[in-house]
Amino acid sequence: MITDGFGPRMVANMEIALEGACKFLPVGNDGHEARRYIASKILECAERGNGSVRALTAAGRAAAIELHAPNTGLPRDPAAPPH
Repeated sequence: MITDGFGPRMVANMEIALEGACKFLPVGNDGHEARRYIASKILECAERGNGSVRALTAAGRAAAIELHAPNTGLPRDPAAPPH
């Protein structure tokens, strides 16, 4: 499992961050691929040693915003409707 290298507190913080960050996704665009991308950014943050809920949520929120930023060249949710 991806979280095996982390303690239970860190895993709990990552779960809280993922749920919090997904609240920034537009309704209907909160599918598996979007959650997976956000989770990957939260995981990267945790791997860098930034394990606070605040830091992890900020990383997740930034990923959610990236997914739905119009015309920025940033990664988009493949399931999202075109702009």
